[in-house]
Amino acid sequence: MAKLILTNEVSGLGSAGDVVEVKNGFARNYLVPQGLAVAWSRGGEKQVEQIKAARAAREHATIEEAQDLRQRLEANAVVLSAKAGAEGRLFGSIQTKDIAEAVEAAGHGSIDRRVIEIPTPIRATGEHTATARLRDDIIATITLKVVAAK
Repeated sequence: MAKLILTNEVSGLGSAGDVVEVKNGFARNYLVPQGLAVAWSRGGEKQVEQIKAARAAREHATIEEAQDLRQRLEANAVVLSAKAGAEGRLFGSIQTKDIAEAVEAAGHGSIDRRVIEIPTPIRATGEHTATARLRDDIIATITLKVVAAK
């Protein structure tokens, strides 16, 4: 077992700043190379504090603000325009950065791309869903309408 400090949120494992124990292969082959975690050490306490401070700065200030943003995101669909072929297949796919920019352009407020999760890759036009973890306890479901760019 390897003891690690998470630098980003990992679904099913923990959020940034958490100290976790995982199997050696998972740490060596996935978490560390992807930049999602660093090896735990006694000097890592300062790093944990910095990670938690950065996470707190990214979180919405109050629960009320986060709930208001969740209501706006769930009430209105976000329209994304992307280059597509004749049958509605996209050239590439929709990324979390694209969703964050579309949410801000629609006037719903700013959202960090790192809190958005796409369950399956979006590679076709149509209606899709994504989730955004606004706070640890507040998760918004975003309805996306992907249309072909003219």
